[in-house]
Amino acid sequence: MKIFNLTQHPATPVQIEAGVTGSLTPEQKEGMNFDSIPSQSELKDRAENLARIVGIAGFNAAMIGGAPFFMRPLEVALEAHGIQPLYAFSVRKSVEKEVDGKVTKVAIFEHQGFVGK
Repeated sequence: MKIFNLTQHPATPVQIEAGVTGSLTPEQKEGMNFDSIPSQSELKDRAENLARIVGIAGFNAAMIGGAPFFMRPLEVALEAHGIQPLYAFSVRKSVEKEVDGKVTKVAIFEHQGFVGK
């Protein structure tokens, strides 16, 4: 499966190994940023634009995530283009590290797979 990254974050090495190979340009990522409350029309238009980008690039799945209010319109647009929306599933693990004599606890998220329909 060819998976396009439609999140604000770069794909991890494990996600890349699992098939996440496409990503947005910095300019295209702007379509996922919201500075004010969007209308339903704006959400639909932005989702449609992103779905077209993924489709033109030849991908059949997209890893999505971000603003919860945008995920449903994005799912609908992707599915209308025959692209499967996927959510990354990670397990959080706590690790203690010692730095300069101080112990800190760090959360590490380990990618386990994808959740889709």
